[in-house]
Amino acid sequence: MFPVSDSLPSTIAQLRAVASPLSDFRVLPFGLDQIDGRLGAGGLRAGALHEAAALTASLVDDAATKLFLAGIAAREAQASGGPVLWASCRTDLYAPGLAQAGLPADSVIYAQPRDDAALLAVVEDAVRDGTPSAIVAEASKVSMVATRRLQLVAGEADIPVLLLRRRKARDQDPLAEPSAAWTRWRIGSAPSERLAVQGVGRPRWSVELARQRGGESFSLIVEGSDETGRLAVPAALGHRAAETAGTVRHAAA
Repeated sequence: MFPVSDSLPSTIAQLRAVASPLSDFRVLPFGLDQIDGRLGAGGLRAGALHEAAALTASLVDDAATKLFLAGIAAREAQASGGPVLWASCRTDLYAPGLAQAGLPADSVIYAQPRDDAALLAVVEDAVRDGTPSAIVAEASKVSMVATRRLQLVAGEADIPVLLLRRRKARDQDPLAEPSAAWTRWRIGSAPSERLAVQGVGRPRWSVELARQRGGESFSLIVEGSDETGRLAVPAALGHRAAETAGTVRHAAA
């Protein structure tokens, strides 16, 4: 029998610290324990590719997905002080909406390439240039090879690349296609809180993490990004947040 040493870890926390060394990459937290606590690194890996897709083909789910990514980009821009590059082949981006999620117009550089191939080239060049603090891109045709390239350059530059995967067809799931992304999310709209007086309440979203490296999938209801880009858990649902963890409604891609 081995002698007991006073230097041995005496608590579970100490044992975990010994068994799991600190990550060697920068982390971008949501600032919300219900999400950060379920992400393997305690937040998003900053220098990585992260993907999100609308839960359905509806306009409200598409808007929720854009604002979800805008909030992540806004928090990174506030932390680093650099601009955000938003690349899309479409012309439906609503600047006042982005401002309400923490991205004012003077913090965003807009790029409108002619097609998805040109868009991916613009994103890769921008990452290598290093000027943007974060990049948001919208595309429907993205190959596995392209996601590997984006993941690689994002890691080298320590810049988050946030890719909104659009549907090629109305009933097609964008996350059914393989990807090298660090995390993959599905975002949908949810009923807002009923107000005591007539008015518009803070939007609520259904947030589903379909896949993450080094962790499990989960889903929960959150209040949408505020003017600082931060999410919140509705007070009425906060005590039940743990019940939403586990298998999501879609198979992890």
